[in-house]
Amino acid sequence: MISPAPPPAVVTVPRGVRIGYGVGSICTATFSTVPGLLLLFYMTNVLAVPAWLAGVVAFLPKLWDVIINPWVGQRSDRTVSRLGARRPWMLLGALTLPVTFALTFAGPPLTGVPAALYVAFCYFLTATAYAFYEVPYKAMPAEMTDDYHERSSLLQWKMVFVGLGILLSGAAAPAVAGTEVSGYRLMGILIGAVLLVSMLASFFGTARAPMVARAEAEPSIRAQFAAARSNRMFLVLLGLSCAQMLAAGIMLAGAPYYATYVLAEPGATTTLFVCLVGPLLVTMPLWVWLSKRYDKRGAMILSSALFAAGALGMILSGLFGPVYAHACVLVVGVGYAGLQLLQFSMLSDVIVHDALTTGKRRAGVFTGLWTAAETVVFAFGALVFGWLLGAAGFVESDAATPVAQPGSVVTAVLYGATLLPAVAVGVGILLTTRYTLTAAQLRAGGADGAGDAGAGDGPAPGR
Repeated sequence: MISPAPPPAVVTVPRGVRIGYGVGSICTATFSTVPGLLLLFYMTNVLAVPAWLAGVVAFLPKLWDVIINPWVGQRSDRTVSRLGARRPWMLLGALTLPVTFALTFAGPPLTGVPAALYVAFCYFLTATAYAFYEVPYKAMPAEMTDDYHERSSLLQWKMVFVGLGILLSGAAAPAVAGTEVSGYRLMGILIGAVLLVSMLASFFGTARAPMVARAEAEPSIRAQFAAARSNRMFLVLLGLSCAQMLAAGIMLAGAPYYATYVLAEPGATTTLFVCLVGPLLVTMPLWVWLSKRYDKRGAMILSSALFAAGALGMILSGLFGPVYAHACVLVVGVGYAGLQLLQFSMLSDVIVHDALTTGKRRAGVFTGLWTAAETVVFAFGALVFGWLLGAAGFVESDAATPVAQPGSVVTAVLYGATLLPAVAVGVGILLTTRYTLTAAQLRAGGADGAGDAGAGDGPAPGR
């Protein structure tokens, strides 16, 4: 009798590489946080840009991501160098993003429409530089290990640094920026330096990262979109992630307005942020355990429900005061921690499953499209909030002449920063119920067939 072949050994990512990879997410967290939190407020309350135009400026450069991100993914799939396929692009981003980011906030003394045009141009360059780094960076976990839970452990380190990055940037950036143009210039330069250190540390820290397989490049951008359309689980995951990112984008853009006009405490932007991202630093082991106990779909539904419940609770903050508001944001933060971990872990699973069912390695394709959609939708949240302010009659001002806002604006801020994110996350919950890829399917080698990833019966508790 012939004994069955032993299962392949799990490729374990060394601790040094985990830390080296994870530290790069300080860049991801900082770049997502600071513009999302301050750019709209900077334009409307410091540069005297009309709210509707400020929303357009925060959004339009991100549309470029739909083109540049898949292109970077394709090129990084094809790259052959002594530094590997992904790391040369990460280095390019590290040398360009800090400069363009600093210039976005450290510009000439302009106000109104000229200021909006300058910020839009610099933010366009910044979005391009960010794509150079972030697309290959997101592709790496799926190439380091094939194991379902090893990827969650790897991404746990990433989420720890995401929490640190969001906490430090979200708390420090508003404090440094203050309400003056000079403060925003200093903030831009300091944050640019943080980006540079984080990106270079990740570049050098992943020099010895294992590679279980090399990605294959699709021949064209059109082929990349075709590849994405052929994978049902990727489309479902992309949809639920977009709903969650829209919620986060709206809430982040609304945070300074919520603190200023609802709580009447502009300085509360920092403390609200501590409540939002603090759970990222302490709940990651819990979310990893929950993803193993109830599979990732069940954990994702739970984290989304917590986010929505906290956001809805914030509606009553006008009655119960700032302490109550901070408690609600803390609940949002616990849910947000789970969303952050599970999104990236599930994306890596989808990439691996696609390789099992199609025989192709297309990590750059999926991460390029994913990153493009993520950044566009996140920026769309600022556009939605900016237009909501404009429709409510928001009065723009510069730093020297702040103005009182009408009651309609306060109402719009209250419901825009709370109810809209809750509704968006609710849509994400509905889409999550359609995500059916499990650890058992990956262990079985993608038996459900190519092009229909995850057509099984769904996750069972305890898998």
